[in-house]
Amino acid sequence: MSTVSAVLITLTCILVPVSLITVWVHDIVLDTDRYVSTVAPLATDPAIEAAAVKRITQAVDVRVNGNEVTSDVAAWLQSQGLPPRAVAGIKALGPKLDEAVDSAVDKAATRFVQSDRFETIWTEGNRAAHNAVVHVLTGHGRGAVEVSGGTVTLDVGTAVETVKQDLVDAGLAPAAKIPEVNKQLVLFQSDKLDKIRSLAHALDVIGNWLPVFTVLLGAVGVLLARRRRRALVTTALGAAGACLVFAIGLVLVRRYYLDHLPAQVQSPEAAAAIFDTLLRFLRITIRTVLVLGVVVAIGAYLSGPGRLPRAVRGVAEHTADSAARWGGAHGVHTGPVGTWTAKYRQWLTLGVLLVLALVLALWSYPTVLTVLLLVLILLAVLAVLALLAATGRNGEPTEPAEPAESADGK
Repeated sequence: MSTVSAVLITLTCILVPVSLITVWVHDIVLDTDRYVSTVAPLATDPAIEAAAVKRITQAVDVRVNGNEVTSDVAAWLQSQGLPPRAVAGIKALGPKLDEAVDSAVDKAATRFVQSDRFETIWTEGNRAAHNAVVHVLTGHGRGAVEVSGGTVTLDVGTAVETVKQDLVDAGLAPAAKIPEVNKQLVLFQSDKLDKIRSLAHALDVIGNWLPVFTVLLGAVGVLLARRRRRALVTTALGAAGACLVFAIGLVLVRRYYLDHLPAQVQSPEAAAAIFDTLLRFLRITIRTVLVLGVVVAIGAYLSGPGRLPRAVRGVAEHTADSAARWGGAHGVHTGPVGTWTAKYRQWLTLGVLLVLALVLALWSYPTVLTVLLLVLILLAVLAVLALLAATGRNGEPTEPAEPAESADGK
């Protein structure tokens, strides 16, 4: 492998995880439909529901002075001749009254959060707030998601007002007098948010071109190598290894972030759910590229001149020959198709590889299952080509010749 080839392949392996980040920033964070479809399931996430109930309950903040109410009732009943023991019992109900009101508010908030109304508000709110998410990472745009001093918050004002009205409708009159309060739900907080936003803006600018540049860089590195097949194996395994390291890094970043949550974050569980959801596409892409790298490396290796690849190919060819002979013996013939396939088999194989590579490149957001499906299709097509080529190599069986007649005509 030449020095230039080695340098290009090394740069390719380094740029692979960077390219994945640019795709995530450009296609998920800055694409409204993809972003909304990504965060929509959070509306039914237990951690998000619990955090929303807690914040809405705090914002509604209904307060009834149970001791004062029960004391007034007890005093009036005592003036009507109620025994002292009964009066004391009524006064003791003050804390219970406070608990009953708190329970009513919590039930109303829970009922709302678990309803379709909350899912609708969540989805519509996130769609309307998408420009603000762009603001989080690039510094542009505003919306229901606000960023200040590294803290990202979501306005739950609509939910609070809905719960307040539900309480009034249920007969809890004090809810109508709830004053305007802060209705922000802190999603996450980071002192390094400004640096993250600057980096995200840079990644967005190069997001359209870096993945293509990385692929071309790797292709040039392989073409300039003295042993191209080995270079291809090295590039594929190097890219897979870089993705593995990146995946491990994400796990460590997640653990560090959750272990160092500031006091502004009201629900660590909700913060974890948001973190995992927003990075779900990135993780899927990492696993996909990792598996693709391993598959390409195995394919390139098995097509090489080594002892094991030759043995594997020999077994495959022997199996195809046996199947072709069995088919010929049972009247299954391919005619000129088999001969033509045997002659152009190498070009046909290359064409199939190019077509499947194009399909993978044009597939919107491929997954590991996508890669495995294309591999199965490739193996099936290669098996058919091998069988057709075997019939072409073995030739079509001929009819047995008629025995020659003897001189006496017998």
